[in-house]
Amino acid sequence: MTLTETQGLAPTTDRAQLYWKALGDTTRRPAVVLLHGGPGLPDYLGGVAPMVADLAPVYRYDQRGTGRSVWCGRHSLAQQVEDLAELLDAWELPEAVLIGHSYGTDLASRFCLRHPDRVRAVLLMCGPFVGDWRTGERAERDRRMSTAQQRRLRELEELPRRTEEQEIELLTLAWFTDHADPERGWRWAAEGARRRRPVNWSMNAELGGEGRADPLDGHLTELRVRLPDRAELLAGVDDPRPVSALESLALRLGVPLTRVEGAGHEPWLEQPDVVRAHLRRFVRDAIGIGQRPSDS
Repeated sequence: MTLTETQGLAPTTDRAQLYWKALGDTTRRPAVVLLHGGPGLPDYLGGVAPMVADLAPVYRYDQRGTGRSVWCGRHSLAQQVEDLAELLDAWELPEAVLIGHSYGTDLASRFCLRHPDRVRAVLLMCGPFVGDWRTGERAERDRRMSTAQQRRLRELEELPRRTEEQEIELLTLAWFTDHADPERGWRWAAEGARRRRPVNWSMNAELGGEGRADPLDGHLTELRVRLPDRAELLAGVDDPRPVSALESLALRLGVPLTRVEGAGHEPWLEQPDVVRAHLRRFVRDAIGIGQRPSDS
């Protein structure tokens, strides 16, 4: 099946321009919206969209200040939430199935808190991480890196300015430990370091700081109430971020957690068939269509 891809720029009330793409028949309802991570990266979920775009149209976008959503100014989590609400209006979607990855799971969760009536279902993939998870993550990343790699990463992080090649080297070192397979992980990280550019480090710092000042941890009781009936977590067992943190979150939210063996923080790269089957089942359940033999 050939799927149609459309794209556009959606203006916001404060005159930002958000670049978006859609794959599939955009006259169909409901739609799926993919929320990429970062914060500070452009959209990178182009490989995920085709997994379900024959079932429902799939929208994705560059968050303001990243990729083709050119914008300058301060960033806030509330603004990110309202950007998504304005995009749903622009796409004429009263509600959507949200699939967030990494930071996108935090954005999806905060959107559920603010606009629960606009979320048909939500799948939180490799996040959100709450509680004291960073200590375990740092220890696991150090274990996966050589002493020389750790030293070089610190050197690059401390540079007041970096050349293009130094930036790519830094991102590769920072990202290759996200994967279960170190050799393929290095290749994927190097490819991502060249494609997911430029990184909006100011956005990363501002949203990261706000998230630490007002962590999602303090909103979990309310989130449990506001989540849609269909809400799930998905985790790569070999993510350096501890899967135990997501196991604890699943219990607190009362939602199922699926663990993908042999996969890290981007499970669709290492276990594409497993992730595809899971996403198709989830979207089918969310939009209310039955299973076909080809989806088994």
